[in-house]
Amino acid sequence: MSYIYRMKKYLYLAVMVLLLLMIPFVAMQFSDEVNWSVFDFVVAGTLLYTLGISIDAVIRKRKWGQRRIVWVALILMLFFLIWAELAVGIFGSPFAGS
Repeated sequence: MSYIYRMKKYLYLAVMVLLLLMIPFVAMQFSDEVNWSVFDFVVAGTLLYTLGISIDAVIRKRKWGQRRIVWVALILMLFFLIWAELAVGIFGSPFAGS
């Protein structure tokens, strides 16, 4: 895979993350219930971008279908656990600010 193709792929991923982050940004303009700080956007963007890169790496490196599915499922589960911990502090760790 060429360097240019890889960079385009990562740029597309960054654009998709920015588009996803536009959802809470626009919601903040119309509702007081969504109240994100700049730090929240940075953390969410980092998590989403890391998720995309991780899944891309698994898809590129793992050739066997069943193991690929297991790795992607583990990455998604870890992502959702971190997201839930940061959002509501389900484990009560200092990581979530509890």
